[in-house]
Amino acid sequence: MELWETMLRSISAFTLMMLIARILGKSTIAQMTYHDFVAVITLGAITANLAFNNTISIKILLTSLLTFTGISYLLMFFSMKNRKLRNWFSGKPTVLIQEGKILESNMRKLKITLDTLNQELRGKNIFNIQDVQYAVLELNGSISVLPKPDRMPVTRKDLHLDVRSKQTFPIELVMDGNIVEANLKQNDITTEWLHSQIKKKGLSIENINYAVISSDGNVYFDEYEDQIEHPIDKE
Repeated sequence: MELWETMLRSISAFTLMMLIARILGKSTIAQMTYHDFVAVITLGAITANLAFNNTISIKILLTSLLTFTGISYLLMFFSMKNRKLRNWFSGKPTVLIQEGKILESNMRKLKITLDTLNQELRGKNIFNIQDVQYAVLELNGSISVLPKPDRMPVTRKDLHLDVRSKQTFPIELVMDGNIVEANLKQNDITTEWLHSQIKKKGLSIENINYAVISSDGNVYFDEYEDQIEHPIDKE
């Protein structure tokens, strides 16, 4: 009986957290500002107790869970309406590198070491700190980087090349071997057209793992059988 109760409480806790995540929205998960972090930790602790702590009544745990959810939602709502409150709740972006110079005082305030800064820069494909004009620590903990002008990547516009070619959002046609009917319908693509493209490649639908119309308009197919003699299998 106790095991069944624990299972039921765990399922209820998981369902509630999924509903709360939907209510708070994707931005809470993606941004994780100060109050988001506090809310997630607190809600997680309450939900864990709801799942297996039989000494506390479900009514008390649900009340606590809903109260913290309401607080988090209100903070998010008022932050959207008032910039001053948003700055206080969420903080402000902090400049770490300005005009090529590291701001040591800001680094110390945020408890960021040079090792961490270099690691984040490498994540932006910047391996030389002297190539950075500005680096800003964003509210969600990521670092945005503006390279020095002579270190910026060259664009087609810089080279005076044709930039009129249209780019579209990729359309996934087959996923895990199954035709994505919703995408076909939304983009007025018929299954007959898809099968004709598959036939042109000399393939069959049963052999295709993934198919997509790329942003340049070309159709890409990935087969289950990759026909690679020595596939790399390293963790």
